[in-house]
Amino acid sequence: MAEAMENGTGTDKKVMMAIDESDCSHYALMWVLDNLKDSITKSPLIIFVAQPPATGNITFAAPLGVARMYYPISSTPGYVESAQENHRKFAVALLEKAKQICASYGVEAKVVTEIGDPKTAICDAVEKHNINLLILGERGHGTIKRAILGSVSNYCVQNAKCPVLVVKKAQVQVA
Repeated sequence: MAEAMENGTGTDKKVMMAIDESDCSHYALMWVLDNLKDSITKSPLIIFVAQPPATGNITFAAPLGVARMYYPISSTPGYVESAQENHRKFAVALLEKAKQICASYGVEAKVVTEIGDPKTAICDAVEKHNINLLILGERGHGTIKRAILGSVSNYCVQNAKCPVLVVKKAQVQVA
């Protein structure tokens, strides 16, 4: 079987890149196209965007002296549908831009989007599409923010059913 893979007669490996609107995702996409182009030309690069679920509650802050009170209110079904449609349009635009960037490098890209928390949506997509390598950009949150919010890349490294490559944006050292 290893011989069949080396001769190019085996199944092509599926590579998925999960992106969002951050500079870190754009940097990671460019890094992949610059450094892994030869490895990803045999089958389309799958580009994935997770759409946040539209919630039925809106929370707003009301000042009360020096303290703030937070009041959750329920939104109308029309608001939820409108918010979800806006999330979908944004995801489609982001995917189309990434697809254009890939095409400019001669790399074929297939775009996929799902609704859900990015952490679980990415890992679910890995299983659903039988991905062999997942690539993510590192957001670069500090220790405290990462501890409070969690890290999508850390979650995927621990839970994805394939190897995960996390592309960290290089820091420029000034002497």
